[in-house]
Amino acid sequence: MLNLIFCTFFLIAFASALFFAFIKGDTQIFDAVIKALFEAANNGFQISIGLTGMLCFWLGLLNVGQKAGLTNLIAKALRPLFRRIMPEVPPSHPAIGSIVMNMAANILGLDNAATPMGLKAMSELQELNPSKDTASPAQILFMVINASAVTLIPINILMYRQMLGSINPSSVFIPILLATSVSTLVGFLSVALTQKLNIFNKVVLSYLLGFIGLILAIGVYFSSLTPEIRLVHTQMIANLILFGFIVVFIISGLIKKLNVYEIFIQGAKEGFEIAVKIIPYLVAMLCAIAVLRASNAMDLFIDWLSKLWSFTGLDSQFIAALPTAFMKPLSGSGARAMMIETLQNYGADSFEGFVSSVMQGSTETTFYVLAVYFGAVKISKTGAALPCALLADFAGLVSAVIFSYLFY
Repeated sequence: MLNLIFCTFFLIAFASALFFAFIKGDTQIFDAVIKALFEAANNGFQISIGLTGMLCFWLGLLNVGQKAGLTNLIAKALRPLFRRIMPEVPPSHPAIGSIVMNMAANILGLDNAATPMGLKAMSELQELNPSKDTASPAQILFMVINASAVTLIPINILMYRQMLGSINPSSVFIPILLATSVSTLVGFLSVALTQKLNIFNKVVLSYLLGFIGLILAIGVYFSSLTPEIRLVHTQMIANLILFGFIVVFIISGLIKKLNVYEIFIQGAKEGFEIAVKIIPYLVAMLCAIAVLRASNAMDLFIDWLSKLWSFTGLDSQFIAALPTAFMKPLSGSGARAMMIETLQNYGADSFEGFVSSVMQGSTETTFYVLAVYFGAVKISKTGAALPCALLADFAGLVSAVIFSYLFY
């Protein structure tokens, strides 16, 4: 699957570049593509190096939590659920704790913490994988949930909207919460369908209903706050929980009378090894994405889609936000740039900016996650992971448009 994606991106980019060079008369298009290719190769290396520090820190901290038994304690609450949706993973396996910690970080919008924990979980799941070059059912399910994870506190989006002059930057909070919940639910159900998981038993249904109830409760709480207080609370809660994780892990190690420093160093060394492993996979995928973007293939597709949509006679304001939607599965920084550009061009409180913000918060950088997570454990055959993740992205984008029209 990764081979197909890599080759397809380059072929589409080449065809698009030929179109703009010979039909549109843009003789500089190939220069732009080659420049983007070289920059992407360098960026891939720089991103990997940039990840090293966070990988070392969070995997060091996670190692302390595992030795202190804290992650096992956290995992115990979700053990009945994982026993049914990941039957090949032993209930007491450390991968469960890592998965839970990754999901918690994603829910809080803490990307820097989520990635190291996710890579740790994927590595632990690989230990149970009988076919090392092919993703196991548990790895596919984890990857799709990770790529469509609910973000309860989209701090970065709210901060960008505030910086760009939005009167009510947190107005996108509820639409993002609802759209990303739909994305996660569709991702989970699509994997459950392909893997023929029994999701209608009492345990799974109880967890699903509990999850939906939690989302509704959080939505009601934040919707009851004024916009100014809502923004302050989201930032404060996320930072408090993040620092609370760190302190609790360290205190747990001290209570167990562990050598916290040495255990932290052991985990940090593993983080460095993972950072080195992902460099070639990340460089390859970022280069493919860069040439696709530089070739104007995406602009061509959006123009075509805009003309096609005009025949429906329906409102087309949301189309101006689509560059963010199409860029998000490919590049987080690219999608963020597209969102900022939309906010600047149309206004921070415009409908176009509103939709772009909700799209940014309701989807994930699927191809990046696929390359990094599976690349870290040298998996080349990803099975249903990509189709299910893209389906979740699509559900998130459609929901983002619908909820934007409802809440704007």
